[in-house]
Amino acid sequence: MSARIIVTGTDTGVGKTVFAAALTGALDADYWKPVQAGLDEGTDRQTVLQLSGLPEARLLPEAYRLATPASPHLAAEIDGVTIDPDKLALPQTQRPLVIEGAGGLLVPLTRTLLTIDVFARWQAPVVLCARTTLGTINHTLLSVEALRARGIPLLGIAFIGDENAESERVIVDFSGARRLGRLPHLPTLNAAALRAAFAANFNADDFLKAV
Repeated sequence: MSARIIVTGTDTGVGKTVFAAALTGALDADYWKPVQAGLDEGTDRQTVLQLSGLPEARLLPEAYRLATPASPHLAAEIDGVTIDPDKLALPQTQRPLVIEGAGGLLVPLTRTLLTIDVFARWQAPVVLCARTTLGTINHTLLSVEALRARGIPLLGIAFIGDENAESERVIVDFSGARRLGRLPHLPTLNAAALRAAFAANFNADDFLKAV
């Protein structure tokens, strides 16, 4: 079976969708966002389509598309949808598969199910996307502890934003996690610029290594 890689973040809005697009393109992979909440301003699948440079057929349809921009558990309730965990089984693909989670690790999908619970069931390696701004040390170390408490393999940390060498060093030293690289903010964000930035700051082979 081809590699499965989960991309998650320490919080919402850290840039994990842009990173997921870069990783999907770099690995010539397929992409899947199981649960999308909020449709009016475009979906993460559409963003990845624009930024990955891959054809639409390589981006798998979401298991759930929720119109309301809210936590998935609440969005589902407002939309009158019941999220069935059995529908969140990993799809079988011939290429590597990049899976993007919704928000952070402890985002609820239902009243009794957290995103991290689904990750624990999948047992696929996780790339944790972390900001480089103030607060990232606390959020990142807590996220690493949550993953390890549930026995979820952590492939490493991808930092996103302007350089903050001290924060990155402290996070790596305390967590013992692998630093995969840092994706800087790009003045012009398009598929070509993102591809070049990823190639300059990451080694694609690192994402295919066993944890």
